[in-house]
Amino acid sequence: MTDNPVRTVTVERTSTGHFTATNTRGGTVSFGTGADGDTQFTPVELLLAALGGCTAVDVDIATSRHAEPAEFSVAVAGNKVGDDLGNRLTDLTVTFSVTFPDGEGADRARAILPRAVKTSHDRLCTVSRTVEIGTPVTATVEDA
Repeated sequence: MTDNPVRTVTVERTSTGHFTATNTRGGTVSFGTGADGDTQFTPVELLLAALGGCTAVDVDIATSRHAEPAEFSVAVAGNKVGDDLGNRLTDLTVTFSVTFPDGEGADRARAILPRAVKTSHDRLCTVSRTVEIGTPVTATVEDA
């Protein structure tokens, strides 16, 4: 665990339906509503990317120390529903497509790949663990 467990980002409106998130290190990502041919990610797509990205980092660290992958991609999908519980995603899936070249290190990477994916899902990936376990979200408005 780090000395400071708090993680933060700031989201600022840049124009109607367009926003930029900034982390404490100065990194930014722009996103929007996805309306009218907008190519920016939507918040739902960012959630899917966060799920895939979090576990991809874990799996990459575990496998690439043995061999550089020839292919490494992660497909993340979910069904967006709106019902009496409100809008949400259901049936989330994270599917890895990873190949390694021939060689002893690559054989080891292939062998540990399923365990690395399982360990990330079961213990390491903060994003998927938070989604699966759930946590309260508090929304407030600062006094103007």
